[in-house]
Amino acid sequence: MRVKLSGHILTPGGFLRGSLRWADGRIVLLEGQAVAEATVRADADTPIVLPGFVDLHVHGGGGADTMEAGDATARLARLHARHGTTALLATTMTAPMADVEAALHALAGACRTRLPGAARVLGVHLEGPYISPDRLGAQPPHARPVALDEILALHAIAPIRVITLAPESPASLALIPVLVQAGMRVQIGHTGASYDEAAAALAQGASSFTHLYNAMSAFHHRAPGAVGAALALAGHAEIIPDLLHVHPGAIRAALRAIPGLYCVTDATAASGMPDGAYRLGLQTVHKCLGGVRLSDGTLAGSALTMDQALRNLVAIGLPLSEASARVSRHAADYLGLPDRGRLSAGAWADLVVLDAATLALQAVHVEGEAIDLAADLAHGA
Repeated sequence: MRVKLSGHILTPGGFLRGSLRWADGRIVLLEGQAVAEATVRADADTPIVLPGFVDLHVHGGGGADTMEAGDATARLARLHARHGTTALLATTMTAPMADVEAALHALAGACRTRLPGAARVLGVHLEGPYISPDRLGAQPPHARPVALDEILALHAIAPIRVITLAPESPASLALIPVLVQAGMRVQIGHTGASYDEAAAALAQGASSFTHLYNAMSAFHHRAPGAVGAALALAGHAEIIPDLLHVHPGAIRAALRAIPGLYCVTDATAASGMPDGAYRLGLQTVHKCLGGVRLSDGTLAGSALTMDQALRNLVAIGLPLSEASARVSRHAADYLGLPDRGRLSAGAWADLVVLDAATLALQAVHVEGEAIDLAADLAHGA
């Protein structure tokens, strides 16, 4: 059975005022008349239809953490679906290897089969433990030297789509081409790498930077660091647009410099939850005043959801079409997924419907399934 939805629809070629149809979870037809983007927000009576959000850095949500067992993956994937994320990478924390293995065993089923009412879990972002012990940020002190046999064993448990490494380690630098050949995207992060060391990692096949600006060597005009290498050389990088991790001016600088800059939430179990204490891997974090921090005040992931990320980008001046691309298409392109992050014939029917005036969510569809947004309120998320 075909399902039809009408509104101002953002296609790869721009906005249409018309309708979109899908069957068996995939878009089969878009039709309508092209309209200027400037008129879309002005027409308050017509909803806006955008591609579903794609988040490549999610530690948790709805009180659940990726390092837990049980139904944690289902809970976090449902929470983020209720905020418009239709596909995500479940992201691990630095921990003893036995804990990382247990986490991937718990994630494996959700990577194989999408859970009802939930975002598609595309695979794993292995953010630790192969990072610099001197640039942990909010990661626990369990960083360890890179080991190919360990990584491949983890990859056999659940698919590692993205792995974060600190390339100042010669062993890590040498391993990058091997990991790329195995199908992983290698990102530079939690690193004290110099500009030259980060540039060498890009030359070896690294392709992005993990939460740009945060937990990496900063930019100075005589020592540009990893940030300088990203701004000068990178085609892709992830950034957290909660307006706490990165100043709007620094976001704008990255937007000018990095063509494929894409947004992530770095969401924790606190996302969608009231203020209080939550788990982040082996640590306790505290949500207060919109942020998530360790007891010493260090930012520890975020409470961001992707619908708010979109609104934040628009609030700092991005056109809606560009803001949409930064929370959907660029991330999908980075992972090599031409059937996600865009509304076009043959793509998955992953989409969000927004109020034109406020950009508040009115509906979410994941692979054609309508998500029950009311359940969000019932669970306090």
